[in-house]
Amino acid sequence: MGCFFSKKSKRKSDKEERTPTTTTVETTATGSAVPLGNNTDEAPKQYSWDKREKVDPKDYMLTGLKDVTVGRLPGKLNGQQFVIQECENCNIYVFDHSAAITIDDCVNCRIVLGPVKGSVFFRDCKDIKCVVACQQFRTRDCKKMDVFLCCATQPIIESSTGMRFGCFQYYYPELAFHFKDAGLSIFNNNWSNIHDFTPVSGENNWSLLSESAAVQDYVPTPDPESEFKSVRILTDPTRSIVPLTKGGRRKDSDESCLFVFFAGEYTTANARKLIDEATGKGFVLIQTKEVSMRPEDVKRVFQNNAEDLVELVSKGPVIALELNGDGVVEACKVISNEVFSGTKVFVSDNKNTSSRDVDNFFNFADMQMGL
Repeated sequence: MGCFFSKKSKRKSDKEERTPTTTTVETTATGSAVPLGNNTDEAPKQYSWDKREKVDPKDYMLTGLKDVTVGRLPGKLNGQQFVIQECENCNIYVFDHSAAITIDDCVNCRIVLGPVKGSVFFRDCKDIKCVVACQQFRTRDCKKMDVFLCCATQPIIESSTGMRFGCFQYYYPELAFHFKDAGLSIFNNNWSNIHDFTPVSGENNWSLLSESAAVQDYVPTPDPESEFKSVRILTDPTRSIVPLTKGGRRKDSDESCLFVFFAGEYTTANARKLIDEATGKGFVLIQTKEVSMRPEDVKRVFQNNAEDLVELVSKGPVIALELNGDGVVEACKVISNEVFSGTKVFVSDNKNTSSRDVDNFFNFADMQMGL
């Protein structure tokens, strides 16, 4: 194998030895002379990994802290992994999206985690109150945790006790973009569908928080004098990025309605508008899902109404909502005609078949998502 540079011959003429070394210069636009050195030398080749910004692991962890308010502002993580460990009596705010977060050996902390593309894993923690949005949520060897959760899959607890769950309720200006960057849908939230790996006969290791539970009473907003004073935070459920759902709690009425929006430019905005209209009339949002459908799925789920809907599902995922309350079917039909007259939607036709509509769709969605 040849070398990039070859050694020069040791034999030189007397003339060469006496000739001084010269350096070529180039004059810049400002008139300054810049030495070029040996013109035959080539600049070292730069590879893509040479240009990467150096990462300091300390920027992606919080460890051994006590009685402080800490975290990360929007744009500081940008999808990296993050670690929180051995913190006590801290207020921790991670206002950014990340790949995965582990929280170990923390005690008496209040924690807010922006959308996490992968898993959030609490281990050996106790007396924790938190707001979390993630693809996967898991705890092991934890005690007394209150969690306001948005989870795309079924949350899992293991060897954990005193666990209480509520629906995610939070807002900051960048949050919607962080959900998108993390690949999470605000409509896929299985916060109340908990799986306990280690159940104890005759005991309940987990329960649901009261419907009146407010995030602000559990996880306060940052101190106005902290580094997070520039982040505008709202904990009002009506302003939450994730819709507030009743989840697995007992329904107030035997009548539910399925309302489905098909892919389009304003699908998310329309779904939010429906929620505002329906809840404003006193009806309750039970659950939501955003899933893709194939033509054969449409026929199985929508049955007699499938023919008009097959073409619509090819444009992208659908967003479905279950609304509950006496008279909800007729109310939703009125809302559809008055508010969404120019939008193609599916609405349960009557209260005698609406429960079947709800079961058909959400059973299909759960199978699609592996729940």
